[in-house]
Amino acid sequence: MLDYRFIVENLAAVKKNIAYRYMKADADTVVRLFNSRTEMSTRLQSLQQRRNANAAATKSGTGDRAVLIEEGKKLKEDIAAAEAELAGVERELETEARKIPNMAHPDAPAGKEDKDNLEVRRVGQPRRFDFVPADHVKLGQDLDIIDFDSATKVSGTKFYYLKNEGVFLELALVRYALDILAARGFTPFITPDVAREEILEGIGFNPRGEESNVYRLAEEDACLVGTAEITLGGYYSNTILPREKLPLCMAGLSHCFRREAGAAGQFSKGLYRVHQFTKLEMFVYCLPEDSGPFHEKLCSIEEEIFAGLEIPFRVVDTCTGDLGAPAYRKWDLEAWMPGRANPPSPDGGEWGEVTSTSNCTDYQARRLNIRYRDNDGKNKFVHMLNGTAIAVSRGIIAVLENFQQEDGSVKIPGALVPYCGFDTIRKKG
Repeated sequence: MLDYRFIVENLAAVKKNIAYRYMKADADTVVRLFNSRTEMSTRLQSLQQRRNANAAATKSGTGDRAVLIEEGKKLKEDIAAAEAELAGVERELETEARKIPNMAHPDAPAGKEDKDNLEVRRVGQPRRFDFVPADHVKLGQDLDIIDFDSATKVSGTKFYYLKNEGVFLELALVRYALDILAARGFTPFITPDVAREEILEGIGFNPRGEESNVYRLAEEDACLVGTAEITLGGYYSNTILPREKLPLCMAGLSHCFRREAGAAGQFSKGLYRVHQFTKLEMFVYCLPEDSGPFHEKLCSIEEEIFAGLEIPFRVVDTCTGDLGAPAYRKWDLEAWMPGRANPPSPDGGEWGEVTSTSNCTDYQARRLNIRYRDNDGKNKFVHMLNGTAIAVSRGIIAVLENFQQEDGSVKIPGALVPYCGFDTIRKKG
């Protein structure tokens, strides 16, 4: 959430930012409500001062006691009415202010969709095959490591079973990424898969409405989380952190649940968009002046993970319309996916997002009330950042499609072999 006074003092820039993000929010209403709140607060303070003066006069016996008592009763009623009116305006102000997105970094490319993202760099060269490569769905079924049909029967569409070597491949990807993060000072967590709605809202997720991708628990003020960003971000809600404790670097492993409302298209099939998957998430609490460098660090770690897997990828600077409300700036890492070639060909394919990292500045911290005590003795809001270390289902896509062999087998990247215990997945029988 943006600071109210910042919105008032930078109204034109805030409105322009809302337009660039293609979001619906009414900054003018926020300014009107903020001014109303200020006027009501001033009036309430005046009434409280009169009440205090009345109480003092009544106690000292310096006036007509009966008149003072009647005046005190009237002031009490007026104060109660003023407090109720002020509370209503404050609730409305917070509701409207929460709809306003974070300011975007001035260098973030303007645009509405992912096609407007700006490519920053590429690492590795897409492989040219001597045969027409299969997509991960066919590979997974032929190798008997992914079962979509049984999952559809048991759980519904967009669920899957991993089996045989697929199980060890998932665990290997998690441990491989976790070891990299641990070596860089990240504290490992296995987080809850459920969070209160107030935490989701604080992080910037909408738990309600037809367009929401969140699974809500019936008759509970809670939801299944779509990312450990939610549970790691809520860990220090309503907390004042000592300055010397920052930065806090956390690595959270969780299941992720997403309704994927409206998701469709050829690139959404198989493991790319599913209702449940495993993800290892990076999260950082830091001083405001450190969030820019930490954003670069999170991106470099994501690059290290995929470079170590020998998977070609590119980094893109996410456009304003694709940032999401909390992000000030976001980098996406897109891996090369040969199975996306349409029509299939030995040198075809498409880029597919596998990780992202966002600097959310103090936007989430304001909503969750997470501050630090600075050297001047004042409490200030921390900056919060998140980044995907590995979204396992998409990592599996990249491994299967990039390392497939002409005989239908899949070689395991060298970095994963010690974790898997095997170097090739072959057809059974």
